[in-house]
Formats: sequence, C-alpha cells, structure tokens
Amino acid sequence: MSAQVPADLSEATVHEIANSRDEPDWLRETRLKALKAMDDLEMPDVIQTPGRRWTNLDQLDFDELADPLNQADDTERVTDEGVEVLPFTEAVKEHPKLMQAKFGSVIDPETNYLTALSVALFTTGTFIYVPEGVDAEDVTIRTEMNSRSLFSHTLVVTEDSSSVTILERISSGDAAVDGERYFSNLVEVDAGENSYVQYGSLQTLDEETYNVTLKRGDADVYSTINWIEGNLGSRLTRSDVETELNGDSSDTKIVGAFFGHDDQHFDVNARVWHKAEHTTADLVTRGVLDDTARSVYEGVQDVGREAWDTSSYQRENTLMLSDDSEADASPKLIINNHDTEASHSATVGQVDREDLFYLTSRTIPERDARNMLVEGFFVPVLEEIAVEEFREDLERRISARLRE
Repeated sequence: MSAQVPADLSEATVHEIANSRDEPDWLRETRLKALKAMDDLEMPDVIQTPGRRWTNLDQLDFDELADPLNQADDTERVTDEGVEVLPFTEAVKEHPKLMQAKFGSVIDPETNYLTALSVALFTTGTFIYVPEGVDAEDVTIRTEMNSRSLFSHTLVVTEDSSSVTILERISSGDAAVDGERYFSNLVEVDAGENSYVQYGSLQTLDEETYNVTLKRGDADVYSTINWIEGNLGSRLTRSDVETELNGDSSDTKIVGAFFGHDDQHFDVNARVWHKAEHTTADLVTRGVLDDTARSVYEGVQDVGREAWDTSSYQRENTLMLSDDSEADASPKLIINNHDTEASHSATVGQVDREDLFYLTSRTIPERDARNMLVEGFFVPVLEEIAVEEFREDLERRISARLRE
C-alpha cells in the first residue's frame, strides 16, 4: 500500500514553486512526474525483526509536516578556485545541458515515496561542478532551516582527473517555528574518470525535526567517492548513504558516526554495489546511545557477477550508555562472484565494566571515566576522517554532549 499524498499538494503547488524560481520546462516536468508517481510509491524499506518494526515512516503526517509554499533557509556556499558552486536557480541557467543530463541520473526521483516528494517540492539546493584537472579542498555548504519543512537537493559533478572535498553542515535556524518539522536532503555525486570526491555532512537539527537524507554516488573508472556522515540532531533521522562502483578500479569509503540521547531515533544505512572489476569498499560506523534513544543499522555489500577481484569490508559498533536505550544491526553480504575478499561485523553492547572499574580505581570519578571510554570508542571512526576541520568539529560536539 502506497503512502497518502498530502491533501494540499497538487500540480498547482508544483507549478507555483517552478514559476517562482523561473525554472526550465524539463525541471518542471520532472517535478510533475515525481508528484504523479507518489500515488503508487512505497516508503523506503525498514529493518524488521520478529514482532518489531524498528522505524515506522508511515506515521509521518505530511498534512501537518509539509508546508511547501513557505519554505525558508539561510544557505552559505563557499567555493574554491576553479570550482563552481551555484544555487540551483543559477545553475539551470548557466549550465542548462549539463544540469538536464545529470539531474536525477544518480538518484531516480521515483526511488521511493520520500524521494519523489523531495524532487517535487525542493526549493533549495546546490550544484557543484569541478572541471577536468581541478583540485579543490575548501568547498563548504552551510544550511540553516527556518521553516516547518525544507526540501533540498545537491548535485555534484566532477570531470576527469579532478578532486574536491565538500563539507556540509545542516542546522536549525533562529526562526520561531512551533511544533514538529521535516527536513529532506538528497545528494547526487557523479564522479568522472580518475576523479576524487570526499563529501562530509554534519547534521545538528533541533530535536523537533524529522530528518530524511539519501546520498548516492556513481563512481567511474579509477574514481573514488568517500562519505563522512555525522548525525547528532533531529528527533528521527533516516540516513541512507550509498555508492555504486560502476567503473573498474573504483573505490569508496563510508564513515558514519551518531550519538543519540533523550528519545532520539537513528535509522542509519550504508550500502555499496560492486559492479565492475578491481573495486574496493570500506564501511565503518560507530554510534552511542543514552537515555531512551534508539538506533537501527543496515549495511549492505552487494558484489555483482562481473565484479572480479573485489575487496569489501564492513564494521559497525553501537555502545549503549543506558539500560533503556535500544539498538539493532543488520550487516549483509550479497556475493555473486567467487573472486571476492569480503567481511562484515556488527556489535551492540554497553560500557565494559572492567574498563570502568580500572579507571575509577585510579581515583577518576565514574562519570569522567565513562566519558573517557566513550571518547575512546569513537577514535577508530575519527581516525578514518581525513578532513581535520570535520574531525575536530565532530570531536568537540561529542565531548559537549557527554558533558550536558
């Protein structure tokens, strides 16, 4: 059964958004097609265990959450030499053919109900274009959400033999909005031959916000797409980070960290598809839960029949600080090629009592000892983050939460 389309969402709504942004016909038609598809699309799949549906996205009430004609944000874009970083409204005018060719080429708008909703309604977004041979390190997107709902779309295109590091920060602004909110963020990365993309995202939305994000990359021959995904905010986060290794000798790394407290809920997913020869993937996620926070994790390594000489590794660990917190993990290996080296693991547990006893026996107060162990627990993930600014920011925020 498909989800119900919000009562006040119609073709007139989509036309009003497109008109206000002076969009070309192809983008308007893409929005309308996504809107029409919503009638038949399902919510994203969620992990289910016997007697338990861990994340119930069907309970999202878009009649209350979605206010498509009153979206507001404050987005700052910082570029580096040789890189174009443009709002979508400018990008469709300055790069009309490229935008039409690449928009929706990595994430199909009709992937599920939520992607179609986002494509139909997005009003903010960024186009990042890295020409051939350009090396850039300081591209930053800072988005503040200042409305009940906000739908965002980012498209990254790198030409051959180029590289870029992108840091995205998402937070709630100062605008007075009562009640629950909804933020949607779609990110497409089209990595050209022998190019390198590192995309880091840190989400600190207020805890009245439902946050849904899908980030997917298409890696060409000899290209690399690395993701860093940090989630500390929101009431509920559904985070999907995915890479398709479509080119020979392409590789990807997906690094994730989350820290939940109060009644926060994190549904975190990392997926990679090995579709070409000599591809490599490394998935590393660590999370901490306190109070009554909950998490569920799914990691998928899918090795295709033609993916000879594949290397694919996955590690996920969740640490629970409270007897009332809950976590589940579901790592998966799907191997259709015998020339594969792969492994996967997942653990869920509490602070080691022997380690805690050792530290407290050295006169360290119990809370300080616990915090030291939690900070140490995150070290393997932090060490995987090559971007110093991102790593230090995440480390500071973890320490601050421990001391709340």
